[in-house]
Amino acid sequence: MVSLPGRPATSLLRLLFLGLSTLASSSRAQLELHVPAGLAKLKAVEGAEVVLPVWYTLRGQSPAQPGPWELLTVMWFLEQGQDLNQVLAYISGATSSKSGVSLVYSMPSQNVSLRLQGLREKDSGSYRCSVNVQDHEGKNRSHGSKTLELSVLVPPAPPSCRLLGVPRVGTNVTLSCQSPRSKPAAQYQWERAPPSAQVFFAPVLDAIRGSLSLTNLSSPMSGVYICKAHNEVGSAQCNVTLEVSTGPGPAVVAGAVVGTLVGLGMLAGLVLLYHRRSKALEEPANDIKEDATAPRTLPWPKGSDTISKNGTLSSVTSARALRHPQGPPRPGALTPTLSLSSQVLPSPRLPRTDGAQPQPISPSPGGVSSSTLSRMGAVPVMVPAQSQAGSLV
Repeated sequence: MVSLPGRPATSLLRLLFLGLSTLASSSRAQLELHVPAGLAKLKAVEGAEVVLPVWYTLRGQSPAQPGPWELLTVMWFLEQGQDLNQVLAYISGATSSKSGVSLVYSMPSQNVSLRLQGLREKDSGSYRCSVNVQDHEGKNRSHGSKTLELSVLVPPAPPSCRLLGVPRVGTNVTLSCQSPRSKPAAQYQWERAPPSAQVFFAPVLDAIRGSLSLTNLSSPMSGVYICKAHNEVGSAQCNVTLEVSTGPGPAVVAGAVVGTLVGLGMLAGLVLLYHRRSKALEEPANDIKEDATAPRTLPWPKGSDTISKNGTLSSVTSARALRHPQGPPRPGALTPTLSLSSQVLPSPRLPRTDGAQPQPISPSPGGVSSSTLSRMGAVPVMVPAQSQAGSLV
């Protein structure tokens, strides 16, 4: 095979083809192209090969071989939308074609079928065959053309299986399956592998999108789920393992941990705030205790007064009268006595309490007679006299 001519040569061949097509009306009765019934539209699988069957006949001749006076020209074109691309040309005994394209029979032959090998999806389209027969003088004797449709199908590429959701008891999940490439579009089917074999149908199964919805999960629903993507020329599959968990999910555990940490932080903050407040209340109290003066106390009880006015120690027992609630005191009761010491003694010093200075005791009022004390209900108390040396007499 020779290489295809460049773009200018292709344009020239296209014009030639169009010119021959205009002349075909007057000579179509002499040359006829034939296509087997039902093969005008062909389907083939990507990667395989296909034959586009076409042959021609001349009126008054057998379809075996052309006569020695015939010069045959064969051209095949691929039409995709507005584009018309030449894929093979046989002119004056020379053949040029694209890679993977060839004629089934050697030329010259009335069978001009085209073989396509290593098909790809982009090889789909309308293939037009144009045949022109000339005599030795180069005069057009007859011309004809035929068009065949070819669709290259693509089996589903291996799909991708995914699990959407968290498989825990009581939750819902979706199994997704998608094939990246398929012509025509793939259909999907989900099933569970043995020993718990199960086939799923609508509405839980979406055969177009390839999704399977599983609701209210339970432990027995665990297993291997298989997705099959298929079309009219092939199939492929993938699988996903579903393990239904009975415990809390990772998100729940993480939330519990974060909540615990936050709670501990708040508790620690409250404890620290409490200690700071207690310390703040204790500091003013300590300041008051340090600055205050201790209260003054008397060395003797308030019931007895010791009077020292002009250096003479006088002991007066003036106990509070204890009266009987029913009347005057009983006969024979002792009456209080007044004991005075005329000896001059130094004034006694009171003991210190908490660093306070001793204070003199204010003298009691003037002397009280025994009769007066008796009327007041006083109890006689013997007060020992104190010598000058400070000892009791």
